[in-house]
Amino acid sequence: MADKKGRGLFLVWADVPADMEEDFNRWYNEEHMAELLAIPGVLSAARYEIVHSDDPTAGSGSPRYLSAYELSNPEVRDTPEYQEHLIRPTEWSQRVNLRERATRVIQNNYRMIHPAGVSPEMAQGDMAPVLQVGRMTIPEDQEAQWNEFYNNVYGANYAKVPGCIGFRRYELYQGHGPKYGVVYEFEHEKVSQTQEWFAARAKSGGGLGDQYPRMTHDEGSPGVYRKIFQL
Repeated sequence: MADKKGRGLFLVWADVPADMEEDFNRWYNEEHMAELLAIPGVLSAARYEIVHSDDPTAGSGSPRYLSAYELSNPEVRDTPEYQEHLIRPTEWSQRVNLRERATRVIQNNYRMIHPAGVSPEMAQGDMAPVLQVGRMTIPEDQEAQWNEFYNNVYGANYAKVPGCIGFRRYELYQGHGPKYGVVYEFEHEKVSQTQEWFAARAKSGGGLGDQYPRMTHDEGSPGVYRKIFQL
């Protein structure tokens, strides 16, 4: 069976004006996602919509839409096949013109740094019903300690919470914003609001920002997104 997940993850966040929304959603669902899935190395994909954000400016801080593309590796977007898709957009893609017409677009291509490899179970995992996505920066002098703590304590404790399918950590390969990304896969929207989640945080010594006050989140991070479409 073909793999559904690899070492790369391409995430596209977007806010679009109301008069564009219907055409934008139809374009994504009826053409664009299938077009990308036909490119070698694009393993699976799904679209998500914001549920809530830990950011105090949640409404403006978190883009409404998130598209997630699982890649065999982040270099897939450098291949001739992928570049052809960018160089020769379809008529519908030209009309949507997301980069120019959207009120906000974030396009980040990531390389997985934790876990170290893709297990057979992970490779066959479907796109999760809910994602919690964080985008973070940490000063270089704390980086090694912070990464070890996140991988082996902080994220590991959250991964044991009922409803949490697992977590993966990433380093930015292409794009703008924080160097690090984390994706928690959830069975439902309320996982990170449960007492078990809060207990896992306490077991880790408290919130990540409390323990590493020089760490910063990007605007709207972390955000919880529910799946709205998948091919």
